Amino acid sequence: MAKSKILNIDSLSFQGIDEDAELIPLMTPEDEEEINNEDLPDILPILPLRNTVLFPGVVIPITAGRDASIKLINDANNGSKVIGVVAQKDEEVENPTVKDIHNTGVVARILRVLKMPDGNTTVIIQGKKRFKVSEVISEKPYLSATITEVPEKRPDATNPEFSAIIDSIKDLALQIIKGSPNIPTEASFAIKNIESPSFLINFVSSNMNLSVEEKQKLLETNNLKDRALATLKYMNVEFQKLELKNDIQSRVQSDMSQQQREYFLHQQMKTIQEELGGVSHEDEVEEMKARGKKKKWSEDVKKHFMKELSKLQRMNPQVAEYSIQRNYLDLFLELPWNEFSKDKFDLKRAQKVLDRDHYGLEDVKERIIEYLAVLKLRNDMKSPILCLYGPPGVGKTSLGRSVAEALGREYVRISLGGLRDEAEIRGHRKTYIGAMPGRIIQSLKKAGTSNPVFVLDEIDKLAAGNQGDPSSALLEVLDPEQNSEFHDNFLEMGFDLSKVMFIATANSLNTIQPALKDRMEIINVTGYTIEEKVEIAKQHLLPKQLKEHGLTKEHLKIGKAQLEKIVEGYTRESGVRNLEKQIAKMVRYAAKSIAMDEKYQVKISNEDVLKVLKSPRLERDKYESNDVAGVVTGLAWTQVGGDILFIESILSIGKGNLNITGNLGKVMKESATIAMEYIKSNAEMWGIDPEVFNKYNVHIHVPEGATPKDGPSAGITMLTSLVSLFTQKKVKKSIAMTGEITLRGKVLPVGGLKEKILAAKRAQIKEIILCVENKRDIAEIKEDYVKGLTFHYVTDMSEVIDIAIIDEKVKNAKVL
Repeated sequence: MAKSKILNIDSLSFQGIDEDAELIPLMTPEDEEEINNEDLPDILPILPLRNTVLFPGVVIPITAGRDASIKLINDANNGSKVIGVVAQKDEEVENPTVKDIHNTGVVARILRVLKMPDGNTTVIIQGKKRFKVSEVISEKPYLSATITEVPEKRPDATNPEFSAIIDSIKDLALQIIKGSPNIPTEASFAIKNIESPSFLINFVSSNMNLSVEEKQKLLETNNLKDRALATLKYMNVEFQKLELKNDIQSRVQSDMSQQQREYFLHQQMKTIQEELGGVSHEDEVEEMKARGKKKKWSEDVKKHFMKELSKLQRMNPQVAEYSIQRNYLDLFLELPWNEFSKDKFDLKRAQKVLDRDHYGLEDVKERIIEYLAVLKLRNDMKSPILCLYGPPGVGKTSLGRSVAEALGREYVRISLGGLRDEAEIRGHRKTYIGAMPGRIIQSLKKAGTSNPVFVLDEIDKLAAGNQGDPSSALLEVLDPEQNSEFHDNFLEMGFDLSKVMFIATANSLNTIQPALKDRMEIINVTGYTIEEKVEIAKQHLLPKQLKEHGLTKEHLKIGKAQLEKIVEGYTRESGVRNLEKQIAKMVRYAAKSIAMDEKYQVKISNEDVLKVLKSPRLERDKYESNDVAGVVTGLAWTQVGGDILFIESILSIGKGNLNITGNLGKVMKESATIAMEYIKSNAEMWGIDPEVFNKYNVHIHVPEGATPKDGPSAGITMLTSLVSLFTQKKVKKSIAMTGEITLRGKVLPVGGLKEKILAAKRAQIKEIILCVENKRDIAEIKEDYVKGLTFHYVTDMSEVIDIAIIDEKVKNAKVL
């Protein structure tokens, strides 16, 4: 539109006026009266409007594109400049007829005609009076019709209700102009300067965001007061929409401002980090994505990782959760998902590795080789779950390391001793501050493969606490049916442990939960004989200690006789841990002598052993003489291996009371009571006077009162002691026994025989009395262990007494 200043009377509204115009002429009451006094022509050319409605007094621009409309405008502009303007019912109709237009319209005057570069014609018109189409005169080249003026019913100018409505319209219009960013502020000046109520109503109605039908309905309302009320109603709706829109935009703008602020701060931090040589957060995320592409993930794991990574991207790096999320994703990337080391199923090599690292333990090695053979044949990499149990120091933990080397797998060990928190196994949920994965997942991360040899050390020493029972958490770990989807609370995803070869170690099976014990293959690792300990010391312990002390075999030599003396005189154990300590003392003696340039014997003699280790402290393992009545040698099993114990009994004047001492458990005390009652009921069998039981008190004692003792295996030993006491006869020399008794005098089998036999050999026992049912257990023990021993298998106590008690009185025998 060409820039101009419209000053003539034809332009009575601000609509369509260029913003550079100095004046915005408005219709005054006088102008309105002049228009109302004008006479309308009888016949007018009718211009249909597609998408708007013209109101009296209002100036609007119209773009004409149809040939008929352009001709109509040109003819009128060249003539009277007066036309009839009517809105179309359907704007899609290209060539409207009288049926396609509304019946009520507005007489308009053409103010200006402009030719546009695209060929269209833009005309600026001003509405004058309302009319109705009476009769169509012609439709070619455009519509012409006779018209009838529609008068307007106006209320009295002094009507207070109408004045209030007009004031409300003006106030609300000003508020809408103020709140809408799309309406220029100059419009408020126009609203304030409008004096004519009818023009104000028409001006507001024309500029409201209403449909053609709604505007047409307003135009057809004859009563000006009703039209004003309807206009006010539409304005209220529009004002409410505007308020809601502004409120939403205000909130969005506030959020955007905060986001922009954070974005700028992050960009500054990124620049600072780059200047300092650090890595920006975006680079970290990209690095994680690159590392993630190289992982052998399943689809579920990959999907979960990408979801968590996108969560990290959305986080503010300054919040505490960011570091937790980053640590979580780092764990995901460092875990060996579906990464396995290749197994070496060379069983002959495996046998050599086991023999090289461990002397003896033939049964244990054979069981391990059998399991490796099964792995080789099955070739599914699913590993057995073994439990090596036995006394301390026999090599259970080091066996796991040897198995790992033999298989070519990584070796992982965790100690479970004293563990009382379930989260140590399963981990903490990552919502907690300081959350970490459990030891299983942490160890696999260190191993770098999903199929290491995993040693669970001291599994029998797990303890339940306030934080749960870790042994129950291990049920899933050690169950082949469940551990393919082991759930760690921190990881929140199932991890496959089915390819891990678990080897648990324990000193006792009694404290292991039955359900946990049921999931493991139990392998008994028993103690060593004296000969085996000497060989272990010679082949492993002495070279190891020499190396650790910076010496060679040329600096110190210990012969078999001296090693045997150390074993017998200074150690009392099933394993070799204390033996290694004593050898370390001998090596330190040599190291000190070399460092101080003192002379010493390279080849150690018995005198050197006494000089360095002092006098032997453990000679009490030796068998005691049979010169005293009531002293019998028994065999016991302890957590450190087998041991011998002595049952002592004496008589004193009294009323037949039985006293039992020696820190004995309930079961062991019951065995003494059973033995006493059995002798009372069968006194004549051994020639005992029944009156003795009423004249004397009996006291049974088991030495080493500070050591707790319990179990039924000392039953036959106690009974033999009491028979020897009441008969004052000697017990056979160099004999020991173990077995449970019943009130009928039957002898029942017991366990721990290998350890007990080793203890008997250490004590130079020659004969052992056992239950006949224990014969099969002796057959399973290696022949070297039972060499030099005579076994007597019995079924009841009369046989025990016949074997153990000889027909010879003790020294200084009492007359009862």
